[in-house]
Amino acid sequence: MGAVLLITFATRFYKVTEPDHICWDETHFGKMGSWYINRTFFFDVHPPLGKMLIGLSGYLTGYNGTFPFEKPGDKYNETRYQGMRYFCTTLGALIMPMGFDTVYDLTRSHEAALLSAAYLIFDVGMLTLNQYILLDPILLFFMMGSVWGMVKISKCTAAGGSYTARWWLWLLLTGTMLSCTISVKFVGLFVVLLVGLHTASELWMILGDLRKPIVETGKQIACRAVALIIWPILLYTFFFYIHLSVLNRSGNGDGFYSSAFQSRLIGNSLYNASMPRDVAYGSLVTIKNHKTGGGYLHSHAHLYPKGSGARQQQITTYTHKDDNNIWLIKPYNKPALPKDELRLLQHGDLLRLEHLVTKRNLHSHSEPAPMTKKHLQVTGYGELGVGDANDVWRVLIVGGKPNETIHTVTSRLMFVHYLQNCALTSSGKQLPKWGFEQQEVSCNLNVRDKNAQWNVEDNQHKLLPSVSFSIYAPGFFARFLESHAVMLQGNAGLKPKEGEITSQPWQWPINYRGQFFSGTSYRIYLLGNPIIWWSNLIFLLLFVVVFLYNAVLEQRRAGQAALHATGQPEELAATTELCSCCPAGSDQQKSAEDTTTTGLSDSAMSLRAAAWLFIGWLLHYLPFWAMGRVLYFHHYFPALIFNSLLTGIMFNYIIRSLPRWLQHVLLGTLLSVLVYSFVLFSPLAYGMSGPLANEPNSTMHNLKWLATWEF
Repeated sequence: MGAVLLITFATRFYKVTEPDHICWDETHFGKMGSWYINRTFFFDVHPPLGKMLIGLSGYLTGYNGTFPFEKPGDKYNETRYQGMRYFCTTLGALIMPMGFDTVYDLTRSHEAALLSAAYLIFDVGMLTLNQYILLDPILLFFMMGSVWGMVKISKCTAAGGSYTARWWLWLLLTGTMLSCTISVKFVGLFVVLLVGLHTASELWMILGDLRKPIVETGKQIACRAVALIIWPILLYTFFFYIHLSVLNRSGNGDGFYSSAFQSRLIGNSLYNASMPRDVAYGSLVTIKNHKTGGGYLHSHAHLYPKGSGARQQQITTYTHKDDNNIWLIKPYNKPALPKDELRLLQHGDLLRLEHLVTKRNLHSHSEPAPMTKKHLQVTGYGELGVGDANDVWRVLIVGGKPNETIHTVTSRLMFVHYLQNCALTSSGKQLPKWGFEQQEVSCNLNVRDKNAQWNVEDNQHKLLPSVSFSIYAPGFFARFLESHAVMLQGNAGLKPKEGEITSQPWQWPINYRGQFFSGTSYRIYLLGNPIIWWSNLIFLLLFVVVFLYNAVLEQRRAGQAALHATGQPEELAATTELCSCCPAGSDQQKSAEDTTTTGLSDSAMSLRAAAWLFIGWLLHYLPFWAMGRVLYFHHYFPALIFNSLLTGIMFNYIIRSLPRWLQHVLLGTLLSVLVYSFVLFSPLAYGMSGPLANEPNSTMHNLKWLATWEF
């Protein structure tokens, strides 16, 4: 353990503050840390804990939250960014000793534990991911802590230590780690599932132990439910309470949330808002789509391109507030009402909506929408507010009654086109670059479309009295639930942008392509150590073969035991073999010789440990095949940890029958290969300069083993 700690911290903290400019996603998570320090609200698709910890580490080490984190390559100059990098690197470095201790507890083998830790330490990909202001080292730390705690609970229970202070400590620590993992990223659900399956398996074994009363199983279930379900849920909710309490000032993420949610943010136009309660003709309004994460009805002085319907002005939804979101409500049959006449807007009224900046009316016609061809196109049409009959819309309150007046914020509205009888809707589809990647607005002939509901957010009218909207501000639990709805929708909506380099799950285990972390003068390239990654795959396949072989062996052994139990003739029993290569009795004898105090043989312990790590690998890898969102190479690293721990166990399992001296020679040889390969590929993590690897005079030329590697 001492060697693991020393080598881990030496490799992780070497050149940790280099390069002294923004690398890759530091531009996002460093900026979010700054927003926590400044208490500025923002939107992100991940839960808040990781960003809160980054902000806290920066605040405690002297960072004042003023650096803009605009784009990768920007110099930090005098900014005190080092504390945030040290914090993330420290958590990343603690993964290795936890992995060492986990494998040792699972196998009672120092050799297996040391090799597993070495596979994590000497992987340049893990090193790269550990050294920067990112969520990944924080996520991986809490994930590894969850597995570590899971194994400690099992060990303590097997030793008869249930209900002791030590047992409760490990239970609560595991629950805390589970809560923290899912509070950093939603992929933390995979380790929650792993711990849940392991706990269920352990409870099933306790239930089958006839030496214990059935009440014992009930007590175990109750204790684990408190520590591994109720406590993590409370902690997770508490993290969100801190998040929503700290971020109490308006920011650029306000528009992703409902009007009521925004009314709790200081500086937002709805905070302690005083505006007219009723909506009238002549009102200047912003209209927000009522679905989760819905944007504002928006237009700008750009036309739809050729082939996307009529070449008229674009209508979109946009999640940020600006003057292009403002619309004037007009009567359908006249330019405007007299200045001193007040007429409230009611359920069922006909109206026109004029875009304040460009003076074009909201319009629809029988042309298909640019993205959703089953819908009709919505455009801006006319000159100086004068258009045609296709500009007329009927406004309806959802569930409204005749003569019911329309209210700001609280009324859910539908705008139904008078001639086409279609409902104004936000399809949720992102427009290409010609539409500035904003959301498509269309007119759905199915007027029951749930995305066709809107509400008036901002409302200005000189003749209407203003009222306070503070009474509509939602409480914590309403904002907690809305935050999750917005995050989940945001995750589902993450699609690759034009020209963006992404990856596919089949590419990850084979180390097909990496990711650039840094610029041209000081290049950092995220790529796994190929010796480690490719040997990981070999040992993964070996585990499957060995596990299936042992399953067949166990089944044959059970059949042999059944034959003995039926009183078969001695001659037949003596000649019965489990299989052609395993004479009867040989395995039982060997098993009896190497049985440990846990009641399992060393080989059985190793295989059971490897099986759980294999399940962990499956849970953290296979779900990505079903995901529709954009994926990147770094998503594989949680699965990589399980694979690396599995490799250490399987290597030790395979060589365990060899003489001790030969085991040490093989282990030493493999460790030497890992160290040498780490030294060769370490420039990928510590920084490369000079020519690229595809040039013959590059120092990295001979290391470009695959054409898809871009360093």
